[in-house]
Amino acid sequence: MLEKTGKFVWALGVLSVMGGCAKVDPLIDFEQVEQRVIDATGQARVYQPADDALVAETVEGLLENGLTAGEAVEICLLNNPSLQAAFMTVGMSRADAVQAGLYSNPFLSISALLPDGGGLANIQSTMAQNIAELWQVPVRKRVAERSLDAAIVNLARTASMLAADAKSAYYEAVGSDGRLRIAQENLVITRNLLELTLTRQKAGAANELEVNLSRSVAVDSEIAVERSRLLAGNARRNLAIVLGLVVDANGLILSDPLPGDFPETPDTEPLVELAKLWRLDLQAAQQVVHAAQSQVEYQYRLIVPSVKIGFSLERAERARQPGRDILADTARSSIANGGLTAPGIQPRSERQNAKGQGFIIGPSFGVTLPIFDQNQAQIAKAQFALQQASKTLDGLDRTITQEVRSTVDRAMTAWRLMQMYRDQSVPLAQSNLDLSREAYREGRASFLSVLEAQRFFLETRQGYIQAAQSAAMMIPELERSIGLPFDRFHAELNNSAESLHDMDGAQDMDNVQNIENVQDIQNIQNIDEEN
Repeated sequence: MLEKTGKFVWALGVLSVMGGCAKVDPLIDFEQVEQRVIDATGQARVYQPADDALVAETVEGLLENGLTAGEAVEICLLNNPSLQAAFMTVGMSRADAVQAGLYSNPFLSISALLPDGGGLANIQSTMAQNIAELWQVPVRKRVAERSLDAAIVNLARTASMLAADAKSAYYEAVGSDGRLRIAQENLVITRNLLELTLTRQKAGAANELEVNLSRSVAVDSEIAVERSRLLAGNARRNLAIVLGLVVDANGLILSDPLPGDFPETPDTEPLVELAKLWRLDLQAAQQVVHAAQSQVEYQYRLIVPSVKIGFSLERAERARQPGRDILADTARSSIANGGLTAPGIQPRSERQNAKGQGFIIGPSFGVTLPIFDQNQAQIAKAQFALQQASKTLDGLDRTITQEVRSTVDRAMTAWRLMQMYRDQSVPLAQSNLDLSREAYREGRASFLSVLEAQRFFLETRQGYIQAAQSAAMMIPELERSIGLPFDRFHAELNNSAESLHDMDGAQDMDNVQNIENVQDIQNIQNIDEEN
């Protein structure tokens, strides 16, 4: 019995050492987040909690010689405070995963019961361990690991969304700067018309009404400049917020202009398939389903939540030796023997009874009987959670399909509108304004025709910069919708098209090779004939 007890104590000691070696180190999880963000954004550097001291220096270096759209995304992924805070969620999930893999501590109970007549106490001791965790911990750990995987993917999705927000904010700021510049140029144009009208008034060729109309247009242009200035400042400050900067946003040098060339209309359905393959929120939803499945299994294993084995030890109480009158016992012995006689010695049985029993040691066993509570409620709850996660995953899958189609349609529309403004509307408005001014200067056109041509030109220029900004901002929208950087998903589409082309042309390769061989032979024959 003592040998078995020793083995049990040794096993508990081993488990204690193993539990003591457990530590929370989320470094590998942060690296997984980094790789997923790199795949989703195309950026080479992402914030790591261990690199806090290097972030400020890196950001300062990126801001030195102007800021491109790519550098804005890089700064966002390094310096955005909300993203940095979100990394702690993965650390907490790693801690939960470590905790889920730990066995509970053994239970030790000690009691000392004092006898009423005095003496040594009755000592009872029990040490036990819940062995039900042997089949509960693996599933519990799997639940926590699936939740950790979901946290990793969710963090990567958050980072990719912030990257798209940074690029959108960059193009918004560039577009706002462009609108301010257009408004300032429009102000110059309206003032030129006002000066022309005043000159004609002095020559007697224009009246006061025409001068007032020209002046009102110039005032409207001044108001438009102030509004554009405020919008441009707000757009720059919003960019600084997304990037986590505290510098004066008006001092930022935005190097990249709004993109002017866009690819041809891609086929939508391959983009839908790419989105379902790469969208991180869809991957996170899948991990939630896996975690819910494991949770159902874990709840079933909690029907019997506790099965404890151990050993118990008991030492019986020892009563105090009763008092003894030696003189009285001597007198009684002397009278009985007819002479002086020493008292007798206490028998062994009496001494044993007075002393009590020794130690008692043996195994113990305890189990929670699932009579009233069989964990039915928690099992049902886990099953409902599994159904909810599955429905959410299915709904997200359907939403992605329509979302990609809508984003592609909006992108193509925005790109076509920008091209129409650039190639048709703006040149036409410029030509009309030049012709009307020349005709008005020579007296061949009315002032109203010049005013209308100028109005159309000013509105067209503002419309063009707005269309160009909208077209540029569809790039991060497509990246957000598909889950890949713009250049990469176009490369994926081209690779897919080339693969299909290779498959279609594989059957004709032998014939093509034969034709090339025949042509080579004919070329050689022609060279020989010439020689």
